[in-house]
Amino acid sequence: MAPASDIEKASSGHGLHEVDRATTHTDDMNDIAHAGVKRVEATHKVFKKYSKWALFISLGLSAYVYSLDGTTTWYYLMFATSELDKHSYLATIGVVQMMIVACGKPIIAKISDVTSRAYAFLTVLIFYCLGYVIIASAPTVDAIAGGIIFYAVGLQVLNSIIIADMTTLKWRGLISGLMSLPFVVNGFVSANIQVGILERSGWRWGYGMFAILVPCAILPLILTLVWAERKAKTLGHAPPVKVKEGTLGSRVWGFIEALDVFGIILLGAAVILILLPMTLSARALNGWGNGGMIAMIVIGVVMLPVFAFYQWKFSKYPIMPSRFLKNPAVIGAAGIGFFDFISFYLTFTYTSSFIFVVKVDWSPVNQSYFANTQTIALTVFGITAGFIMFLTRRYKWLQVFGLCVRLIGVGVMIRSRGAQGTDAELVISQIIQGLGGGFAAVCSQVGAQASVPHVDVATVTAFVLLITEIGGAIGTAIAGGIWTNLMPGKLEAYLGPHANSTEIAGIYGNIRTAALYPLDSPVRAGVIQAYDEVMKILLIVAAVVAVIPIFLSLWMPNYYLGDTQNAVEKKTLSGETASIDLDETHVDEKRRASEEAKVQPEVRA
Repeated sequence: MAPASDIEKASSGHGLHEVDRATTHTDDMNDIAHAGVKRVEATHKVFKKYSKWALFISLGLSAYVYSLDGTTTWYYLMFATSELDKHSYLATIGVVQMMIVACGKPIIAKISDVTSRAYAFLTVLIFYCLGYVIIASAPTVDAIAGGIIFYAVGLQVLNSIIIADMTTLKWRGLISGLMSLPFVVNGFVSANIQVGILERSGWRWGYGMFAILVPCAILPLILTLVWAERKAKTLGHAPPVKVKEGTLGSRVWGFIEALDVFGIILLGAAVILILLPMTLSARALNGWGNGGMIAMIVIGVVMLPVFAFYQWKFSKYPIMPSRFLKNPAVIGAAGIGFFDFISFYLTFTYTSSFIFVVKVDWSPVNQSYFANTQTIALTVFGITAGFIMFLTRRYKWLQVFGLCVRLIGVGVMIRSRGAQGTDAELVISQIIQGLGGGFAAVCSQVGAQASVPHVDVATVTAFVLLITEIGGAIGTAIAGGIWTNLMPGKLEAYLGPHANSTEIAGIYGNIRTAALYPLDSPVRAGVIQAYDEVMKILLIVAAVVAVIPIFLSLWMPNYYLGDTQNAVEKKTLSGETASIDLDETHVDEKRRASEEAKVQPEVRA
């Protein structure tokens, strides 16, 4: 029973006004938090045939440059760290990069909701360019890590959000796959770009050129979105966006609350503090006996429940809202991405280093072709998965199949990535992994987006990618921990009779040094054997982890992919009520009712 004072307030005019004001305040805050969603829905009323083609072409251009970045810059990193004699820091930088990428996604998604999709792209563009300028001019590994903090903020998540805004469920998987098509082209083109850059200009220009290319690629998309948003506003299709009242300070604070900045800082700091010791312990004084290593982990673990409590009690717009934690599709997709990325980065982090040292008969171009084989396979089979989803209007069992194939691919790698693995085995294992990953990734994204209303699409997309990227950071940290703790001992065991401690340290710190020794020398043979044994351990751990996503996929709901923006609201892309069915069960009911109506006269007769 409610307290008497509350009942009295509710029965008085004063109490009713208070309730009204509270409701109005909540509505106002929701308007502020979802202004970007309302704007993008309004653009569907001004986009016509040619303007929508302009949107998708500009989105494709953005996707192309993002692809070119993704297929080239990662390759320069191992040479950048080697040039600075810090090759073993590769995993540490990878952990930092993935956590910034992960934590940047919710912020960018929130910005796109609070302001607009166009302003979010503009924010990404500014940070992207600044980050690459810093990396290109970096004198130390620390400066490279600093540049990564700026550039790794969220172009991928914005592309995914725009595709979700502009496509119905039945088309979304296919369009998402087609937007990855540039990876097929760049999978071959990037190899020549990488080699040409490294031979003629150096790795710094490999990063720096994107400070020029990215603005040229993204500005057309930003201008298209700005045009559509302004035209929709001019024509009265976009409702007026309310602004939080108060002083400038209160408005800034309201914006910070809407972005859930403190929640993201808490989560990012906690995960980084837990993971970094795995990659730093081998280089720290006294290793795991160093009190600083233990303190970082303890503080990180303590911060996790603090983050959860903050999300539950204090955050007005949490990055992990409780409704997501009750949604099996969201939790399933996030869990699948989390464990799949742990497994993937266990296999990926030191693969290029392994190939560079072991496959001495491969030219740099061929090494790059190999590295991009899995990306190409991911793209081709991602498009295939999207087409199958368009035909069948379902995704669950396609996802289960893909994850099973993914596991098989990791198992094949255990053999293929040994010192005795053949070239054909290496390539085939990459293709198998790409087939399974292409099917699983598209299905997870569509399944999660289908399970929430449009106002949650940006947040849920960022949430799933956040958890997935955290998995990638954990996988990279584990790989780095295994590598830094086992590789020095392996090199010492196999090279001890043939090289002194200074030479062994040089081989461990720089892959170019390892590759200088002749193939028939005992030093080179020892290096290859050490790489072989450590890589096998990484792959066995990856295979064990790859089993978990299969079980999670069986828990996913199997939504019908129809002509709506999602599977829980009966709404079109413009936010209007749809005259179509959300699920084919409704179609089956109508069909049965029609059949009963046909036979009913016969029964009466």
